[in-house]
Amino acid sequence: MSAIIMDGTALAKRIKSNIRKWTNSLFYVPGLAVVMVGNDLASETYVAGKIKDCGECGFYSEKYIFDKDTCEENLIDLIKQLNTRRNIHGILVQLPLPAGINKHRVVASIDPGKDVDCLHPLNMANNVVHRGRGPVPCTPAGIMRLLEEYRFDFSGKRAVVIGRSDIVGVPMAFMLQHANATVTVCHSYTKELSEITRQADILVSAVGKLGTVTSEMVKPGAVVIDVGITRGFDGKLHGDVDFDSVKDVVSHITPIPGGVGPMTRAMLMNNIWTICHEPGRK
Repeated sequence: MSAIIMDGTALAKRIKSNIRKWTNSLFYVPGLAVVMVGNDLASETYVAGKIKDCGECGFYSEKYIFDKDTCEENLIDLIKQLNTRRNIHGILVQLPLPAGINKHRVVASIDPGKDVDCLHPLNMANNVVHRGRGPVPCTPAGIMRLLEEYRFDFSGKRAVVIGRSDIVGVPMAFMLQHANATVTVCHSYTKELSEITRQADILVSAVGKLGTVTSEMVKPGAVVIDVGITRGFDGKLHGDVDFDSVKDVVSHITPIPGGVGPMTRAMLMNNIWTICHEPGRK
């Protein structure tokens, strides 16, 4: 058996095309402000991609780059200014932030109504209680949309999420649960990981460690979603999953690159669309 490769790139392109059609019908241009600290190469690449996506969707964008030695208050002062700008509908702080800057305090200073990454405490709680009304965490939302595209039936299925970060693991577990899957969250303290993962009808790995999931750890016919990204010794990008061996066991699998990554960015654009659709927004 050879798995169906889940094409996140094609679906993301279609989502952004639909957003562009909607943007063309507006009497204003949605705006995104991206705030970055330092010159981390990976962060610069991610930010460039998000700015490019804005252009493809017909959005206006601004980019603010602070020196790595900047103080926390400078970031918060800028965010407070952006909170009041009527032409800025979404604010994104590129993570990670340098040591010495309190990520939680910075994120909490963003107006929840402009928090396109859905990291503000109020938005995180809203997604647990109200099941995704308003902006949603981009990576988990992108995964759910990709699974829906392939007509995956969640009801009664066993889902295992490896990783419990606030950005991916925890909201992913809640979204799967809301879709009526039975969910187990695993982490670095989980014992007998393979025994748990072999029971999964859907397995999501969000660790960022090469070789986290091997063919012996998956259930035949399962759906495997690879979120982690690592640059290997060969200089290429790899995921958590041993793709070459696992694809011969499972029914569906996401590639690295071209799987979850494009969907994460598409959902960021979709969050801006969602924010602009809220009553009173313009």
